[in-house]
Amino acid sequence: MLADVDTWVLDLDDTLYPPANGLADQMKALIRRRLSDHFGTDDAGARRIQAELIAAHGTTLRGLMITEGLEAADILQFEHRIDYSVLRPDPQLVEAIAALPGRKFVFTNGSAYHAEQALPRLGLGEHFDGVFDILAGQLIPKPYPESYRRFVEQFSIDPTRAAFFDDLAVNLTVPEELGMATVLVGGEAAPGTAQYQVLAPRRWRVWDLSAFLLSLGG
Repeated sequence: MLADVDTWVLDLDDTLYPPANGLADQMKALIRRRLSDHFGTDDAGARRIQAELIAAHGTTLRGLMITEGLEAADILQFEHRIDYSVLRPDPQLVEAIAALPGRKFVFTNGSAYHAEQALPRLGLGEHFDGVFDILAGQLIPKPYPESYRRFVEQFSIDPTRAAFFDDLAVNLTVPEELGMATVLVGGEAAPGTAQYQVLAPRRWRVWDLSAFLLSLGG
């Protein structure tokens, strides 16, 4: 299983750490506060504006740059107010990722700064060969095909020898079309003792990422 894979591509938020630690919730709240300040609205209004921006432009960041003429650096200032201390290393996950053969990349719709803050706190700062962020994607986020194509080109990846891990099924459609193996991370465990669920050839769902990765070595 995945014996032919020599490139491992993992999402960051809610994939390399569990949603329960609240980091992603912090980020969402800070983004909404930025929208509230900019548009002079309350939280409900900020949620509505954010939904509209994402629907039209893929991310809040890209939407604000296109519709409001804001600079990326200005919008991303909210990341400097994130409390990253909620992140803790998962020794089993660190061991599992360190043991993967070949190259390893983080592919995130966040910024490189966000990844640089998060990965060391997860004990993973030395275990990835590169980070592909929203700025490297020229503000085109997952799940748009252009973002994946830029990623593949930048790191000279053979998709047929790559595996892509993400907590959102929509972000796995294009990798699968490119020929990558895909792994949906998270959700409630299926009944029984299985560590993963086979969805289709070269497609899996896992609820314990570290156990799944360690099982590959077995």
